[in-house]
Amino acid sequence: MTTIEIFLIAMLIIFSLPYLVWRLGRTDHYAPLVVVQIIAGILLGPGVLGMAYPEYYAFVFNPEVITALNGVAWWAVMLFVFIAGIELDLRQAWQARRETGITAGLALAVPLALGAVAAAFLLRFDGWIGPEGEYWQATLGIGMACAVTALPILVLFMEKLAILRQPLGQRILRYASLDDIAVWGVLALILLDWERVGRQAAFLVGFALATWAVRRLMVRVPEGDRWYLGLIWLAACGLAGDWAGLHFMVGAFLAGAVLDSEWFDQRRMDLFRDHVLLAVMPVFFLSTGLRTQWDVGGAAVFGAAALLLVASVTGKLAGVHLAGRILRWPRGEASVIGWLLQTKALIMIIFANILLDRQIITSETFTALLLMAVASTMLTIPIVKPRLERMAEAQGIGREPGSS
Repeated sequence: MTTIEIFLIAMLIIFSLPYLVWRLGRTDHYAPLVVVQIIAGILLGPGVLGMAYPEYYAFVFNPEVITALNGVAWWAVMLFVFIAGIELDLRQAWQARRETGITAGLALAVPLALGAVAAAFLLRFDGWIGPEGEYWQATLGIGMACAVTALPILVLFMEKLAILRQPLGQRILRYASLDDIAVWGVLALILLDWERVGRQAAFLVGFALATWAVRRLMVRVPEGDRWYLGLIWLAACGLAGDWAGLHFMVGAFLAGAVLDSEWFDQRRMDLFRDHVLLAVMPVFFLSTGLRTQWDVGGAAVFGAAALLLVASVTGKLAGVHLAGRILRWPRGEASVIGWLLQTKALIMIIFANILLDRQIITSETFTALLLMAVASTMLTIPIVKPRLERMAEAQGIGREPGSS
């Protein structure tokens, strides 16, 4: 068979298998389609399918096919991160800066600290730190992975729970948006390459100048042109970010973050995000699954995933509850907000992919983080929905802190 035919067999598997499991198994309550796609990627990877049927795995996912799939996956995840950057609303966060700063700060710092402690324990053993990783990079990277909130998946979940456009949902978006900025800032620090510091300084200067020019151009062209110009800007920033050693996904996020969401029709932006999730992101999930490994032993990987999950969930809930006490939130709000903010999924997987690309962590650490992200995301809807209903009965949904 030709490479194109085998590539299309892989695409057939990627799109049909998760959909059939999701639709026929009616998993939407605890495992939305995006979660099923991530799990399918793991099952189709070398650690499961490759072990059970090595000849079939080698036939379908041969080097040529993997190269083609990786190209689709790179562009898919760049688009996804770009959209997440555009949807950041820093002005709204600034208007409620005390509440947003306290909540976002504690929601990030506490799970980061607990995740770093868990990482320090794991790194006492062989097999968890990559060949190019320093101890502080691996510790900070794993800790930050425990603190990440998946902003795009959070939006999908809040749409499902019918709170996205309500005051409560908008507050949660502010907290998650501020943490998103911190995540990419920490990632840039981890990736800082002293051998390329000149390139990175040149990138920052050039990016600032280019941003000024792009923003002036965007307000002068029709909205339809802004979408196409945005894609050109995305490709240029991704290329420049990777050339500077900061990774193309850092460039993709920055490309979106400097654009104003009001320049784009909200309905079209929502549709664009949904179409990216539908049409190309499943390829990224598959390519992610192909990177999972169990060489240190399946039990050890699952044990590490459980440890990181406890650190992540406990830290996020503790941080948000502390913020709720300081800000005197109504009863029940901190629990709902905390469980929503602990959603990991895509952003953490993207974050971990970058750490793996730079060989800061090993494939086993990546697999543990991936399992943690899947479990975290699957917990969200089943736990939040009944709590949200109880809170609605007691006080109504969407009040601002301290409102009567």
